[in-house]
Amino acid sequence: MEKGEHSWQIPWRLFLSELVGTAVLLLGGLSIVIFMFGADSPMERILPSVKIRQMTTGFLFGCVGTLITLSTVGKESGAHINPAVTLAFWLFQKLDTRTALGYVTAQLVGAGVGCVPLLAWGSMGRSVAFGATTPGKGYSIETVLMGEVATTFALVGSLCLFIGFRRLRPCTPFMIPFLYAVMVPLEASISGASTNPARTIGPALISGQWEGWWIYWAGPLTGTLVAVLVFSSLARRIEVAKLYHFESDRRRLFHRMAGSH
Repeated sequence: MEKGEHSWQIPWRLFLSELVGTAVLLLGGLSIVIFMFGADSPMERILPSVKIRQMTTGFLFGCVGTLITLSTVGKESGAHINPAVTLAFWLFQKLDTRTALGYVTAQLVGAGVGCVPLLAWGSMGRSVAFGATTPGKGYSIETVLMGEVATTFALVGSLCLFIGFRRLRPCTPFMIPFLYAVMVPLEASISGASTNPARTIGPALISGQWEGWWIYWAGPLTGTLVAVLVFSSLARRIEVAKLYHFESDRRRLFHRMAGSH
């Protein structure tokens, strides 16, 4: 789209990809959470250490995100599957405002769609509120908020570093499981280690657990803003709003959208 044009073609394929990707992330990732920590799960006997189960859960949750990034979804939309990631690309001017809003809307809808099948876990799912993230008992609101700020800063900052350097760029999706394997044991008992507003809203919709819901917007968005400021020098190195498939045909579409910003 050239500057000055008033028409805007809705990129439905991008939005649908984000919806599907986010739905798969929550369905797969939260099923892992439920299986690892739900009542009467055999994993409590197999892995009695809570920290080891948290580390394993973080790694496997990250693996779900990696597979989505490598898939057709990643090739089509870039596999943001997180409003915080979309905000980072928008601040770096790799997406125009309307497309960024479309991404976030698709992610939130996808989160709800992906969590509905979690009801099939029944009592095991209900015992952990279907993976809902809420402030940990005994922690102040400030501590919980700062935990989400710090972990989202780590996520977005790591993405900036990996995507910003050509040699690291192809490894971007494979970094994510290891990052969450570290962050989840450190943060899970404090805030649940969300780093993703859509990841929090999805299970809240089916569990009714909305305690401290605003933290899971304020924390990740603030963490993203700080990361973008710290790594602003890498903005020119980040060519497209993607985590992988950088050389696909969609690159031109992203550039055209960014040019109309």
